[in-house]
Amino acid sequence: MLPARHRLRESADFASAVRGPGASRAGGRLVVVHANRTDARADLPPRVGFVVSKAVGNAVVRNRTKRRLRASMAGHVNRVPTGWDLVVRANPAAAQASWVELDAALGRQLEKVTCR
Repeated sequence: MLPARHRLRESADFASAVRGPGASRAGGRLVVVHANRTDARADLPPRVGFVVSKAVGNAVVRNRTKRRLRASMAGHVNRVPTGWDLVVRANPAAAQASWVELDAALGRQLEKVTCR
């Protein structure tokens, strides 16, 4: 579980991470990671939000996928520099992926998006 200080909660923050000025994106078969870094949050811990649409599966599958992504992100969040807002979007293939595949895919996309 991600600590409260690492959670992205407001819809405006989600929109800023996805479409805001300076936003970047890295995607693969399993996940897409949107990121934005602003000067106003330069010294604050990174925040992460998750998007798992109905295309991934029914409610049970979506919730399981979101829990797995959250657990994977808990292991990666300490390597994300301060000031970043991230939105992790699951693609439909993420529902059938193994834990190792999902964790590796998330790690790869985080590296791409935060190393500008």
